[in-house]
Amino acid sequence: MVKEDLKIIVEDLDFFYGGLKALDGVNIQIPERKVTALIGPSGCGKSTFLRVLNRMNDLIPGTRLEGKVLIDGHDIYADNIDVVELRKKIGMVFQKSNPFPKSIFDNVAYGLRIHGSKDRVILAEIVEESLKRAALWDEVKDDLKRSAMELSGGQQQRLCIARALATGPEILLMDEPASALDPISTAKIEELIREFKEHYTIVIVTHNMQQAARVSDYTALFYLGKLIEFNVTEEVFTRPSEKQTEDYITGRFG
Repeated sequence: MVKEDLKIIVEDLDFFYGGLKALDGVNIQIPERKVTALIGPSGCGKSTFLRVLNRMNDLIPGTRLEGKVLIDGHDIYADNIDVVELRKKIGMVFQKSNPFPKSIFDNVAYGLRIHGSKDRVILAEIVEESLKRAALWDEVKDDLKRSAMELSGGQQQRLCIARALATGPEILLMDEPASALDPISTAKIEELIREFKEHYTIVIVTHNMQQAARVSDYTALFYLGKLIEFNVTEEVFTRPSEKQTEDYITGRFG
């Protein structure tokens, strides 16, 4: 189905929280430098799947994964994988903006410093570039020492995006990045997503089907831990191949 260059290949993925099977037999091929939206009702496995892609679920006791998750052909659950390096390659933006109680500058530079960058000039260049890419630079450039906690909700979310971009990721995971924002801030985030796909492979979880239709190239529908359908977004929304997809999109369930 997908004829693009592939960035992420997931094969026969089962995922467990203790005895609960949260993902069941997921197979998906996610293309490079495209936006893939994950949709489906609450509790269907979307966010669990997203966190599988950067091993964030490793932090939860009692979880277990079967199957393969390949990024650029490498199994990211292999024993020799450096998880810190993996997460440097895969940025993540959460539903609720989570700036650190530090300055704007120190928020964006945080990941760089963790990975050993100390050169103030290089840090300043990357911070500026990241804030520009996140469309925040013009609003904060005159006071980078200001606390990030003083920013508006929309600005905080763009700051978190800048922080995710600063380490130079290839993949950007976004878990409902605009669900807590007002319409104007949401539009800014959606515009950024459309721009970002020139540089990044983006996987976004959204409850908002209109948003999925607006920003994504491909859409995957999850239901009860299973991947029901995955296709070009226009096909999923106008000519779904599965009745469950049609029922969800038309509001019959979910």
